[in-house]
Amino acid sequence: MIHIHFIVNPIAGSGDNKINIKFLQRYFSKDTYVLVVKHSVYKKHAVELTKESIKEKAHVIVACGGDGTINEVASCIIDTSILFGVIPLGSGNGLASNLKISKNIEQAISIIKKQDVKTIDVGSFNNNYFFSNSGIGFDAMVIKNYEESNNRKLLSYIKATLKSLKDIKYDNEYNITINEENLVLKPFMIFVSNSNVLGYKVSLTPKASLQDGLLDVLIVSKLNFFKVVLFCLLMLFKKHYLLKEVKSYQTKNLSIYQKESNHYDMQIDGEHRIVNHSKIEFSIKEKTLRIIS
Repeated sequence: MIHIHFIVNPIAGSGDNKINIKFLQRYFSKDTYVLVVKHSVYKKHAVELTKESIKEKAHVIVACGGDGTINEVASCIIDTSILFGVIPLGSGNGLASNLKISKNIEQAISIIKKQDVKTIDVGSFNNNYFFSNSGIGFDAMVIKNYEESNNRKLLSYIKATLKSLKDIKYDNEYNITINEENLVLKPFMIFVSNSNVLGYKVSLTPKASLQDGLLDVLIVSKLNFFKVVLFCLLMLFKKHYLLKEVKSYQTKNLSIYQKESNHYDMQIDGEHRIVNHSKIEFSIKEKTLRIIS
């Protein structure tokens, strides 16, 4: 018997998903599968539920939600033999888009049943993990404003972006070390990615791969208001690299240090987080998550 545990974020996306035992039993035969469905009710609850499922000897653990839910579940099962599945229910669904996992629940279930497995890289910083992307600066501000809107739709992203355009500040100077190059700047954005999709089919790192053993990094130095607007427009057409303030890198390691403050406003897989360190060390953990896709 194959034991599959589904960790469901009930408020992901539109918040009206239909994933429960009765629904899943239409697709998984009782003769072959043992199904368990768990619903998260608060932030980081999916971590606790996943650890329970590991103790309960689940063979497959499926994250049903957006990139934040994926992060909480997958962070617990890297470097294990457990297979990781995804049913994308979020608003952006960056990792699922990279893997071409459909937002159609029935199609996503069929992928899980086929169990075609690939082993992917995982991004890491200061003993935390990310699977799609992470960032400091403008994108973190957008996510923070988006979460405060309590509305998980594309229009909310647009409103959050416009608010962030008005509120952007260049207060802290960062020392960045990447590929033996040392940079000192007050950045518009430092974006570190493991996948090639940010969400809503938007990409800042179109050449990124989940299996190349490298992080794709975009460093954007200070922009005036006109160039911020231009950057946002160019980003929609994947032409943001045309600005001279935009530099792209591929690397295995990246360090960021600031002496003015001991915390960072970051976005990690599309969720806002405050990281209380003066220095952040990014690295790549190669081929450490077995994902069904």
